[in-house]
Amino acid sequence: MQELIQTREITTETRKQTIIECIADKYAKQILKNTINEPKSALKISSEEGIPLSTVYRKLQKLHDGKLLAVSGSINRDGKRYFLYMSKIKEVSIHCDLGEPSVECVLNDRLQQYVD
Repeated sequence: MQELIQTREITTETRKQTIIECIADKYAKQILKNTINEPKSALKISSEEGIPLSTVYRKLQKLHDGKLLAVSGSINRDGKRYFLYMSKIKEVSIHCDLGEPSVECVLNDRLQQYVD
């Protein structure tokens, strides 16, 4: 069975810069990797990756602002908001020559299971 891999070339400079910065950031990269297969809460990400919770929230905001994370939320029985985060990308390819870098992302195909 063949798998359809969706890739997207990133053309805007600010978006390229955001992706490069996030991939270079140790914790942001850990969060993206941890949330590829299923959406997870900040608390679960923190405990699984050993990242302080305050750092997780800061990196989640940066990744969300960079459009690299999908966020879904609900309200639990106690009336508290509960957010789950999932990576929108599965892979990033960066090619750098003497000119401008080119950035291409492989989209996370599992995201559709949780969005639809």
